[in-house]
Amino acid sequence: MLRRVTPPKGPKAGEAGGAEQAPETTQVLRRIGAPRAGADSDSDSRTPRPTVPRPAGQNRETGAGAGAAVSSPAAARAARAARAAGTAGTAAGAAGAAAAAQAAAGRTAAAAAGAGAQAAKGAAPAAGAAAAAPGAPSTEAKTTALAAADGDTPGGTGNGNGKAKAKKGKRPKRTGWRRILPTWRMVLGTFVIGVLLLVGLFFLGYSLVKIPPANAFATKQSNVYLYADGSQLARDGEVNRENVSLAQVSKDAQHAVLAAEDRDFYTESAVDPKAMLRAAWNTATGKGKQSGSTITQQYVKNYYLAQEQTVTRKAKEFFISIKLDQNKSKDEILEGYLNTSYFGRNAYGIQAAAQAYYGMDAADLDPARAAYLAALVNAPSEYDVVAHPENKKAAVARWNYVLNGMVTKDWLSESERAGMKFPMPKEQTISTGMSGQRGYLVEAVKHYLTTNNIIDSDHLAAGGYRITTTIQKKRQDAFVKAVDDQLMSKLDKKNRKADTYVRAGGASVDPKTGKVVAMYGGIDYVKQYTNGATRGDFQVGSTFKPFVFTSAVQNGSTTQDGRTITPNTVYDGTNQRPVQGWSGGAYAPENEDQRSYGPITVRKATDLSVNSVYAQMAVDVGPAKVKQTAIDLGVPSDTPDLQPYPSIALGTATASVLDMAEAYATLANHGKHGTYTLVEKITKEGTEEVRLPDQPAEQAVSREAADTTTAVLQSVVQSGTATAAQNAGRPAAGKTGTAESDTAAWFAGYTPDLATVVSVMGQDPVTAKHQPLYGALGQARMNGGGPPTEIWAQYTRDALKGKPASDFDLQLEQGADQIQEPPASSTAQPGTDGGRTDGGATATPTDGGATATPTPGGTTGTPTHGGTTTDGGATTGGDTTTGGGATTGGDTTGGDTTGGGATTGGGTTGGGTTTGGGTPGGGTTGGDNSGTDAGTGGFPGT
Repeated sequence: MLRRVTPPKGPKAGEAGGAEQAPETTQVLRRIGAPRAGADSDSDSRTPRPTVPRPAGQNRETGAGAGAAVSSPAAARAARAARAAGTAGTAAGAAGAAAAAQAAAGRTAAAAAGAGAQAAKGAAPAAGAAAAAPGAPSTEAKTTALAAADGDTPGGTGNGNGKAKAKKGKRPKRTGWRRILPTWRMVLGTFVIGVLLLVGLFFLGYSLVKIPPANAFATKQSNVYLYADGSQLARDGEVNRENVSLAQVSKDAQHAVLAAEDRDFYTESAVDPKAMLRAAWNTATGKGKQSGSTITQQYVKNYYLAQEQTVTRKAKEFFISIKLDQNKSKDEILEGYLNTSYFGRNAYGIQAAAQAYYGMDAADLDPARAAYLAALVNAPSEYDVVAHPENKKAAVARWNYVLNGMVTKDWLSESERAGMKFPMPKEQTISTGMSGQRGYLVEAVKHYLTTNNIIDSDHLAAGGYRITTTIQKKRQDAFVKAVDDQLMSKLDKKNRKADTYVRAGGASVDPKTGKVVAMYGGIDYVKQYTNGATRGDFQVGSTFKPFVFTSAVQNGSTTQDGRTITPNTVYDGTNQRPVQGWSGGAYAPENEDQRSYGPITVRKATDLSVNSVYAQMAVDVGPAKVKQTAIDLGVPSDTPDLQPYPSIALGTATASVLDMAEAYATLANHGKHGTYTLVEKITKEGTEEVRLPDQPAEQAVSREAADTTTAVLQSVVQSGTATAAQNAGRPAAGKTGTAESDTAAWFAGYTPDLATVVSVMGQDPVTAKHQPLYGALGQARMNGGGPPTEIWAQYTRDALKGKPASDFDLQLEQGADQIQEPPASSTAQPGTDGGRTDGGATATPTDGGATATPTPGGTTGTPTHGGTTTDGGATTGGDTTTGGGATTGGDTTGGDTTGGGATTGGGTTGGGTTTGGGTPGGGTTGGDNSGTDAGTGGFPGT
């Protein structure tokens, strides 16, 4: 509460008016707030008394008295209180102190002290008293003094009622886990700072990044491809582009591209910050390359920037896109995007793509064709269903995605969408600069460079490279001539429809270096775009069987009854015999032409390509181990249908010719595997040499496993289904095969110096559908031992012409020359020749064509019509055959033969075998003929 201070009883001489002032309490209460404009001292209705100036003498006396009063402690406190109140309070306090000092002159010291205390506490009343006197402070000074008296000034402790205001308590300290949490002030501050920083960086980047000049394709250079000897193979680098206006692109094509790449292009901003930041983060942290860009951003990347996936490029793309969106209309950006996008087949832009795939203008594209072209933008090479028929499923899925997007955006009716069929593109036709084999070789080299991360496709497109390949011109020409002589020249496409389906592919590898020395891709790259050597959509058939045997030796596998698997291990060759030991369900494969062979050795089962034997062997070894061995030899792990099932033995996988050549080269190189290479040297702009990856050779399988397989495959050439390979004129090993429904015929073979694989395939030139080759070349069926082996033999002979023939240097599996008899319950004893052929069959086997009866001169071991056997070889019609020589380690038992040891148990199952195989007096044993009507084929793909 406020206490009233009693004013002096009467005015002193020389002081202002003697009238009694209004109560100070009233003055304080009325002067807490600032006075209104124009108001004078008191806000009550009293009339202020006139102020009378003091005489000068009295003022001086008062000043002296005041000085004396201030010397007391009470007066000092009053003065300090007045100074705390401000300038006005100081004046008022001084007046109050003077009054207190004068009052103290006629009273006790205690009364003076009380007056001083009252002055200290009531600076405002004193100020009010001073205001009534002449020369009082201004209205603002009065207000300040009153506020100071009530404790409203900084540092004040009073409250106008005389009570001290309680001090504000401190915030309690945070304890425990709360100490590690940021306060709301910290969070808010950090957020504000972050926003300001981002805004600052945005404006900084926007001001610094300028729209650069466009990348002009006119300045691009060519790439030069050279043969291994330095002569020119081909030159590329031509940019296939024809710019068109947006009005020259059909609405369906425009909508298809929008549905595929950016459905909200016309309504969204130039950039998608969320997708862009995600892509930049994933790129920076090595989580893979992602786009997530709008069409505007993609256009900026294609037209203004390089193609690398870096954070810096993404940042530039971001700011340039924003600026471009302000400078160009959406239609202009879409037009530029359609003209700069790559669609594959060396086609840049929608117009070039429409011509390359469908032979029409972009203005004429319908929804189905437009949707396929739009799908290509995502993966131009992979989604070309003509070049890569194995990827058709993925391409069709992308095509459906585009069409469904058009329906979603109301650009296509559901009824029209429902009736659409996938529009198969046409074969590619390109400039004659890539005609013949040049185009196949160049595309294979490009694929090798990009897949091995030597040069990416963008830098290759920029040009300026001089690439020396491993292709040897002499051998390349020999390969082309062999295919023409043995296959293409015999076609009659006008009179035999099957001849229109015929295609061929081949690859030849130096087994010691892994270099691809020759490749055959097709009749002409300009006429037939798909490379027969690198395509991977035809089953490899029985050419896969050697990998099963290699795996058996490599893993020391045994049969179900515990016998080690060797070339002479006996299996049951009965047709449709269920495999034993497989828990994945019943599996009983058919043999070729449904023929049964009964008990038969592995060697003879390889000669005749008996499916039932190799399916059982795959189970004995373990399908997973077989798959791994094939991968170790060189078959890619992602080969379609390379699955760990018993059927893996029959060649259901669809590896390419080049992949199979690499695997067979590993066998020829005694189990050492080196990844194939197509490039010898690369220079950039004539000076800078591009580093090539190392090509270390690793021991994929043991030498014994590879060499024992070679020994078995030699028998296939000597007396099996590949006898035509003997025309190469040097020691050879190999295996024939056919795909399911005879859609492809294969021969994979090698000498110590060269590994080559040839495949003849059937494909409809219009629909690209696989077609059987029945009736092709006027033959009932296309066998692996026919044109494929004949091509191989001629090419190998010419390619190695002038090079001395060399024998295989083999180290065989232990026990490879010992017979592994079946359990005692078996009634037949298949023969063994101690490392040579099994009993010398008299009828030359053909791939798929069996001979049910012996020909003259091949019975009971006594040749007729003057025919003699040499090195254990079989005779047919009395003609002497050579080249059936013994394998390393062959022991003779029981007599002599002409040029070789006698065979023991020369009986074989099947039609027309000799029961003894020796000359008269040879002392043969066990020469029983236990076979039923036998055949020599056995190359189905299933």
